[in-house]
This record gives sequence, structure tokens and C-alpha cells, in this order.
Amino acid sequence: MARTVPTGTKLGWTIAAWVVALLIFFPILYTIVTSFKSETEAIAGFNLIPSGTLESYREVQSQYNYFKPFMNSVIIAVGSTILALLVAIPAAWSMAFSPTKRTKDILMWMLSTKMMPAVAVLVPMYLIFRDWGLLDSRVGLTVMLMLINLPIVVWMLYTYFREIPGEILEAARMDGATLWGEIVYVLTPMAVPGIASTLLLNIILAWNEAFWTIRLTTTNAAPLTAFIVSFSSPQGLFWAKLSAASTLAIAPILVLGWFSQKQLVRGLTFGAVK
Repeated sequence: MARTVPTGTKLGWTIAAWVVALLIFFPILYTIVTSFKSETEAIAGFNLIPSGTLESYREVQSQYNYFKPFMNSVIIAVGSTILALLVAIPAAWSMAFSPTKRTKDILMWMLSTKMMPAVAVLVPMYLIFRDWGLLDSRVGLTVMLMLINLPIVVWMLYTYFREIPGEILEAARMDGATLWGEIVYVLTPMAVPGIASTLLLNIILAWNEAFWTIRLTTTNAAPLTAFIVSFSSPQGLFWAKLSAASTLAIAPILVLGWFSQKQLVRGLTFGAVK
């Protein structure tokens, strides 16, 4: 029998949830508002009422072509996600359905790599990219972001695969399914919600990655994170232009997150309640 929750308690938790959501979203909101101000208004002080000018957007577009870094971000984010899934799906399958006594140790080791500061490996990675001719290239950044996010992708897929009954895969083997057919035609369709949420999360992480994209690119493969940085100068920060550039950079991923939020939530909670 479900527990009865008083109306006042529901209302209180609802208000608290909205307050937390607004606090989280407020920096994005203020960035968008500032982007519609002139530089004079932006540095004048806190004000949530913009003048509605598009001056900053015109200057941003005139100084830097938005389409090129946008396409670089799309190619790098989508490419690294596809590569990560191609590697992670077989890896997660083997750990979920053919575990060994070292499986948990391997999973923990993979997760521990995310705890290492990126700056600790900056010099060796930069030298490797330089020697292999991968500096300022989409291929280099795509592989780099795939490797960075691969532990998270493997962990998420491993969690989803663990919720799928192994008897279904055994039945597929008895029907003559090959290993590849078992993964592609049986396991993958059953884990679509989990794979979709993993895909969306990896795209968001790759899209927002700034440390490596700024340090391993200059012009040719520079994504939107480098596009934002290009509007800071030794003369100071131009808040209105930076806000306009930031708004243009986050707009695509905000739209993606808005339209895919149901699928994302469904995938992130997949297997949480049996």
C-alpha cells in the first residue's frame, strides 16, 4: 500500500525543487540576458532587464565564423560518442555476462582514471599529438574525447546490461545466434533506453569539454569552447560579447537536452527500481 503524503509536504517539496532548479539555471539565464545588452550595460551592474540589442551577436559573427566551430563541435561530439559506443558495448557485454574474478577490479580501475587531473598528463599527450601530427585535427580530438569519456560509457552500459536476464541470451545461443548476432540483434535492442541515455550524456560531455579542446587546437579543429575563449583578450573581458558567444555555444545542446529529456531520464533510471 502506497504511503499517503500530506498536501503541505508535497507543496513544500515542490517549491524546494523549483528553487533548486532556478538556482542551477540562473547562471545560464543571466548569460542569455547579458547577451542582449551593450557592453556598457553589461559592466554597469546586476540587471535582469536587457535592452534587447543584437549588437553583441552581430560583432561576434563578424569577428568569428560561428558555423565552422559549430560543425567541429558536432563532428567531434558525435564521432567520439559513436567510437565510444562501438568499444563500450562489447566491453560491457563481456563484463556483464562473462565476468571473471578481475572484472570488478577492472571497472574500478577504469573509473579511477577519471579521478586523475587532466593537467597531469597534458605534456605527454601534447607531445604525442605533436609527434603523430594530430594537433589541431578533428581526428585527434575525436579519439581523445572518446578515451576521456569511455570509462563512464562502459560503467553505464554495464549497469544497464546487468538488468537484462542472461537466460534471454542463452536462448539466442541455443537458436544458433553468433556472438556478434547476440550483441547486435538481441542485447542492443533490449538496452535501447540505456544506450540512448548513454549516447546523449556522452554527447553533452564531449560538447562541453574545454580543457583539451582549447589546448590541442588553434583554428582548423577549434570547437565552440575555443570559439568562446577567442573573445577574451589582454585588454579585458567583454561581457556582452562573451555572453553572446556562450549563448550561441550552449543553445544547440540546450535544445537537444530539452527535446530528449524524457528519454534521458528514462535511461538514467533504467534498472534503478526492480
